Amino acid sequence: MTVRAALILAALAAALGFCGACTRSDRTAEASERSVRAVKVEAAQVRDVRRQVDVVGTLAATEEVVVSAEVEGRVARLARDLGDRVAAGGPLVELDQEKLKYKAEAQHAALDQARAKYGAAPDGELPALDRTPDVQRTSAQLADAKQQLERAESLAARKLIAQSDLDQARTRFDTARAAREAALASARQLRADIEAQAASLRLAERDLRESTIRAPFDGYVAERLVSLGQFVQTQTPIMRIVRLDPLKLTAEVPEKFAPWVNAGREIALRVDAYPDRVVEGRIVRISPSVNLKSRAFAIEGAVPNADGRLKPGTFARVQIATDHVDRAVTIPAAAVQSRYGTNRVFVVRNDQLAGREVVLGDRLGDRVEVSQGLDAGTPIVAVDVEQLADGMRVAVNK
Repeated sequence: MTVRAALILAALAAALGFCGACTRSDRTAEASERSVRAVKVEAAQVRDVRRQVDVVGTLAATEEVVVSAEVEGRVARLARDLGDRVAAGGPLVELDQEKLKYKAEAQHAALDQARAKYGAAPDGELPALDRTPDVQRTSAQLADAKQQLERAESLAARKLIAQSDLDQARTRFDTARAAREAALASARQLRADIEAQAASLRLAERDLRESTIRAPFDGYVAERLVSLGQFVQTQTPIMRIVRLDPLKLTAEVPEKFAPWVNAGREIALRVDAYPDRVVEGRIVRISPSVNLKSRAFAIEGAVPNADGRLKPGTFARVQIATDHVDRAVTIPAAAVQSRYGTNRVFVVRNDQLAGREVVLGDRLGDRVEVSQGLDAGTPIVAVDVEQLADGMRVAVNK
C-alpha cells in the first residue's frame, strides 16, 4: 500500500469515529429529555370540614315474638309460612274447631237453662230480684199472712177470738216471711249461676276464637314451628314473627365523640348486600353510660325498611352526621401514594420530586384531609402518582 492510500484510509477512519461520537451524544440528550416527566401540580388547600362519626353496627328487628297456642287442638290449616308477610290480626294457623264449637254450644244451653230458672227470657234483660216468680209468690203469701195477723190481733183485742187463733195467725206470718227470704236467697243464687254460666260461655267463645292463631303486629314469618296435622298443647310455639319496618340499628360510639352525638341525629349506612345503596336513618336512643371494656356508649337507630330488603342480623357501616366543623388541610385523594401502610405525597422542588410522608384524616368526597405532614399552600403532584419516586425530574404543566 502506498503512503497516499494509507493516509486516505486513516482520514476515513477518523471521520467515521467522529460521526459515531456525535450519534451517541444525540442519543444521550434525547434520553435525558425523555426522563423528565410532565406532572400536574396543585397546592394543598384549607377547607371547612363538617365532621362525621364512622362506626359499625348491626341491624335487628324492631319487634320479635314467638306466637304460641292458647288452646289445644290439631293443626287444620297453615295460613302463612316462612317469609310470608302478615298483617296485625291476620291468621297464621287454624286449629280444628269441632270440639270447641260443641263446648261453646253446651255452655250456651247451660246459660239458657239458668236464665229460665230465674224467670228471664233467653236474650232479655234479667228482672230485679223481687220480680222473679218465686219471690213474687212468696211476697203475695206474706202480704196475705200479714193481713190475717192484723185482723186476728184486732179481734183478739176485743176478746172475739181465742188466743190459739191469734198464735196460729202469727205462725202463718212468720212462715210466709221466711219463705220470702228463702225465695230471695234462691233468686240471688240463680242470678250468680247466670253470671257464672255467662262467664263460662264467654271463655268457651274466646277459646273458639283463639283456635285461629293470629299475628300480633305487622311483620314477616321468620320461622314456622308446627306442621299440618300436628296436635299442639297450650303454650306450644307456633311461629316466630318479626317486624322489619323500621329496623333497629345497634352500634357503639367511642366516648370521645359523645359531645357530637345526640338523639335525633341523622345517620347513613351501607350493607354488603347493597354496596351502592345508602340508607338514611335516625338515632332514637343513646345509652347514658360508657362500656368500661370498649370505652364506648351504645346507640339505637331507626332505619326505614318498607320494601323489606334489609335483613335483621346484617352488618352495617354507619356514618353519623354532626354539627362540628374544623378547618383542615385537604388534597386530592389521587395525590396520595400508598405503600406498605405508609401514605406519601410528592412535593416539587427545583423540578425534582421529594416524597413526604403524611398522616391522613377523613375522606371528603374526591379529597382527603391531611392531619400531619403537610402545610397549606405546599405544591404537590395532584394525579398519577403511583409510578413516581424521590429525585425524579419533572416538568410542571402550566
